Amino acid sequence: MNCKEFISYMNQGLPAPLGTEVRNMMSKLSDEARKITAELNGSYHDQAEIRRLFSELIGVEVDETFVLFPPFYTDCGKNIHIGKNVFINTGCHFQDQGGITIGDGAQIGHNVVLATLNHDLVPEKRKTVIPAPIIIGKNVWIGANTTIVSGVTIGDHSVIAAGAVVTKDVPANVVVGGVPAKIIKSIYETEDHNE
Repeated sequence: MNCKEFISYMNQGLPAPLGTEVRNMMSKLSDEARKITAELNGSYHDQAEIRRLFSELIGVEVDETFVLFPPFYTDCGKNIHIGKNVFINTGCHFQDQGGITIGDGAQIGHNVVLATLNHDLVPEKRKTVIPAPIIIGKNVWIGANTTIVSGVTIGDHSVIAAGAVVTKDVPANVVVGGVPAKIIKSIYETEDHNE
């Protein structure tokens, strides 16, 4: 199995039990990601060098408007998709085997966790992982110390309050917060926000 086949398999939401070819590829990609993130996090780099390393990590070139403040952690990297004008603050952890898409203009605060893998509830199958994507819309602001779990979509222009645990989809143009996150209020809408 190669990387492209692995991503295709995971993007179908198929279970990945221990001892399978897909789990072997998961381990291989994890090793590669740890090597690149060790370099990224190990010393000072200007933003051009950070973009180069992040592009190597995800396997495609990020836009020149992308800004990241390391450290940054991931155990795959190859299933992260980043739009333009995206900002990721320090200490974020992306578990991206199930797919992470971040829309244009998104801002991600300190220590945000995006976790795209779940586990089987049956104890005998607990080590089987089940992938599902996280999709973050345009101009979303995710506050510090937020956790977003697998299968969640965040609608355009929404705000996730600091410390929230997001377990369900979030519509566009709202503020959510709490554990589990619930809608707190709607965001003032103008024609500019209805893209």
